[in-house]
Amino acid sequence: MRNRIVRGVAGSFILISLIFAIYVNINWLWFTAFVGANLLQSSLTKWCLLEDILKKFGVSDSDKSCC
Repeated sequence: MRNRIVRGVAGSFILISLIFAIYVNINWLWFTAFVGANLLQSSLTKWCLLEDILKKFGVSDSDKSCC
């Protein structure tokens, strides 16, 4: 479940920052680059700050559905 949340947050941040870059200020693309760099770093080091934060909030790591 944590993995799905991380992917959802990263995807949302990228889409939101792209919308802001188009309608507010082009410098929002730096935030998009930051999220991309964090995703790349996470794939190389197998460490993600958001996963650690979610773990501390008690979000489980399993993808099992309750239904």
